[in-house]
Amino acid sequence: MGYQMTNQRERGRSRIDLHLHSTASDGTTPPSGVVELAAAHGLRSIALTDHDSTSGIAEAREAGSRIGVEVIAGIELSTAVKRGELHMLGYLIDPENEILRERLQRFRDSRERRAETMVDRLREAGIPITLERVLDLAAGGSIGRPHVARALVEAGQATSVSDAFERYLVRGKVGYVPHLRPSPADAIEFIHAAHGVAVLAHPYSTRDVETTVSELAGAGLDGLEVFYSLYNDEQQAFLAMLADQHDLVPTGGSDFHGTGEREGHEIGSANVPDETIDRLRRVVAARRCS
Repeated sequence: MGYQMTNQRERGRSRIDLHLHSTASDGTTPPSGVVELAAAHGLRSIALTDHDSTSGIAEAREAGSRIGVEVIAGIELSTAVKRGELHMLGYLIDPENEILRERLQRFRDSRERRAETMVDRLREAGIPITLERVLDLAAGGSIGRPHVARALVEAGQATSVSDAFERYLVRGKVGYVPHLRPSPADAIEFIHAAHGVAVLAHPYSTRDVETTVSELAGAGLDGLEVFYSLYNDEQQAFLAMLADQHDLVPTGGSDFHGTGEREGHEIGSANVPDETIDRLRRVVAARRCS
């Protein structure tokens, strides 16, 4: 691969963002609104990567066709690991794939049960939020901790979503509840079954990046999120080296969840190489020919 960081810096602002969330999961902007924001920021290609959901892709694609933004069908899956977090992004997937749809429904059902347990634990601790309000905030999308966090902010129990997480919703706090997750290898398998490519999201969320990438590469990983909005040049250079070492496509994105939602995750804030999507498509084509 041999990708050089300085070459991308010389190109200027990226026209690609491959990590965006909408109200189909825990974002605050509808899928069509995400596309409109992308266009306003000069992006030509995006991937909608909602948690455990592809329900926003049709709306996003319709908006993209109307205003001239390419929308890649994507998803983000949380996986079960002993330490840290490991999220898997899937790109160029078939949203109608039956294997993927069945798994996603199972995960969404688990998310709703998890939210109910979170609310019960918080109420037992004297914190007055309701499941009904959490469901309202989810607005039919895949329910996540951010919806509970927003309910906590509304109830005056936290000053921001980040504050709500730190006070109540991270491991060891009163409102934390684990949920059903596939193994990383299973997540890769689901994505491949849906004819997509599997990419490790925000790799520094794991505790041992080198070992994790090596193990996942052996399990069929296709790419690595090198150009993540919060990572500095040194971190990105190291991840680019790992991607090159394991023959993985370096991808990137902002991890946008809504305007003003998470500092540093503004739409279009990751400097993603122009050739990224073509490289991902070549991986799909090679797999079909193998």
